[in-house]
Amino acid sequence: MNEAQALDFMRDAIWTLIIVVAPVMLVGLVVGLIISLFQALTSIQEMTLTFVPKILLVFMSLVIFLPFMLETMRLFMEGVADKIIGLGTG
Repeated sequence: MNEAQALDFMRDAIWTLIIVVAPVMLVGLVVGLIISLFQALTSIQEMTLTFVPKILLVFMSLVIFLPFMLETMRLFMEGVADKIIGLGTG
């Protein structure tokens, strides 16, 4: 494996990581923004109001997006396995 192949592999790994975590991170971002807006409008500064809904919705989004996340990681791992097999025969 030369440097170009290693860089391609690392780029693919980072891109796969971004694709896998993006839906859950976006849910956390949107929920945090909505809660912050609600707190600013109502002057309620309760700390648990920030964390509890965000944690619940992030866990729910994990359950919803888990099939997509697993499929993306499976496809990446198949590509890694193909590259490893290709190294052995080359």
